[in-house]
Amino acid sequence: MQVEAASEGNHMAGRSGRTVRDLRRGNRTAVLQRLYFDGPMSRFALAPATGLSGGSISNVVAELVEDGLVEEAGTVESDGGRPRTLLRVAPSGGHMIGVDVGETRVRVELFDLALTELARTERPLEHHGYDVEVVVGHIRDGIAEVLADTDITPEQLLGVGIGVPGIVAPTPEQGAVVHGQTMGWDAVPLESLLRSTCELPDSVPYFIDNGARTLGQAELWFGAGRGSRDAVVVLFGSGIGACLVTEGVEYGRALEWGHVTVRVRGRRCRCGALGCLEAYAGAGALVDRWREAGGRPPEGTDEETALAALLSAAHPAEDAEADPVALAVLEETAEYVGAGLSDLINLFQPERILIGGWAGLQLGPRLLPALRRYADAYALRHPAARVSVELGELGPDAVTVGAASLPLADFFAGGGRRGTRGREREAAQG
Repeated sequence: MQVEAASEGNHMAGRSGRTVRDLRRGNRTAVLQRLYFDGPMSRFALAPATGLSGGSISNVVAELVEDGLVEEAGTVESDGGRPRTLLRVAPSGGHMIGVDVGETRVRVELFDLALTELARTERPLEHHGYDVEVVVGHIRDGIAEVLADTDITPEQLLGVGIGVPGIVAPTPEQGAVVHGQTMGWDAVPLESLLRSTCELPDSVPYFIDNGARTLGQAELWFGAGRGSRDAVVVLFGSGIGACLVTEGVEYGRALEWGHVTVRVRGRRCRCGALGCLEAYAGAGALVDRWREAGGRPPEGTDEETALAALLSAAHPAEDAEADPVALAVLEETAEYVGAGLSDLINLFQPERILIGGWAGLQLGPRLLPALRRYADAYALRHPAARVSVELGELGPDAVTVGAASLPLADFFAGGGRRGTRGREREAAQG
C-alpha cells in the first residue's frame, strides 16, 4: 500500500496506529535510503522505486533539500522531454565517527555522510592489553584528534559507532555494557565511561556493538554481501567472531563462533575453555602451533608480522623450498576452520559466507580452496551445495566503516533527523 506524505502538524493516529508524523518520517526514510544505496536518481525514478506518488516525492525531496540532506547531482536525458535532474544524498549532511577496538590498537575514523574518510588516528594497545582506562582514553583522545583535524564540530555528529570484542548488552541504567571474557572485561559499562569522559554533547549518541557485527554490516551494505538475504560474515584476528544476517534479524546478530568446540579436551582457549576454534585458528594460536611444531616465527614481532612469516614459509618466493611444518599447520588450520564453517552452514543455511578481519585477509587467498573443500566434507550436502564461501571486499577498515554505519542506520530510521537515541536523550534533558 502506498504511503502518502501529509502535514507534520497533524499528530492523530490512523487506523494502523501510526501518526501522520510517523508516515512523514517513513516517507523521508524511504527516499533517503533509495538515494543513498541506488542513487543518484531523478524524482521521476524515485516514485516507482519507493512506492510514493509524484506529489509525495516532490514534497519530501523539497524538505530534504531544505534540510541540506539532498542535493542535485547533474542531469539525465528523458524520453522526448527536458533533461531530468538527478538527486543524491549530500555528503556534508551529517558526519559519523567509527571506532575499532582491535587486538593491538584502537582505530578512530571520521566520515561524512557518504562514508568518505575525512580523518583517522590509531593508538597502540600492545603494552597495555585491554586495560579499560587505556581503551577509554584512546577512544576519547582519538575522537578529539579527528575532530581537531577537520572543521567538523561535535554538534554535527550523528553519533559515534564502536566495534568491540565480546558480547554487548544494553542496560537502562548504564547504556551498553561489554562482557568480554577473552579480554578480561566483566560487565564493563563502556557507554557510561565514555559519556563521562569524552567531551561530546549529551545529544550525540553512542552505538556500541560487537566488532564482528559491525564488520558484517559493512560487508552487507557496501561489500561482498550486497544483495544477500541470508549470509554469515566471519572475522579472523587474534580472536574469531561471526555475524549472522537473515530476514528475521535486522542489521545482523553477533555470534561467538570462535568459541564453538572443534576438539574435545583440546587446546586451552583464551576464554578458559578447551578445544575452541579460536584456540586453533586465531592468529596468535596459529603462530603458537607453528612454533610448537618446530617452526621459527620471528621473535619480538607483532602477530601480523608473525602470521605473514608463517605464510611466507609455507608459500615462499620462486625457487625457494616450502617449509613442510608451516604447510602442515596451515592445512590443519584449514580443516578446523572448514569444520567450523560446516557448523554455520548446517545451523543457518546461508547463501554466502564472507571471510574478513586482518588475519582472514592474510590467510584467505591461500586457504580459500581448502576451506571450501573441508566445509563441503563436514556439512550436510544440501545446504553446502547452495552456499558460496568468499573473501570480504572492504579490507582492514571494514570494522570502522561498519561501526560508523550504526549511527547512519539510526539516521535513516529517523527520516534524516537526529535518530531515536539522540531524540530520547534530548527529551530527557527537557
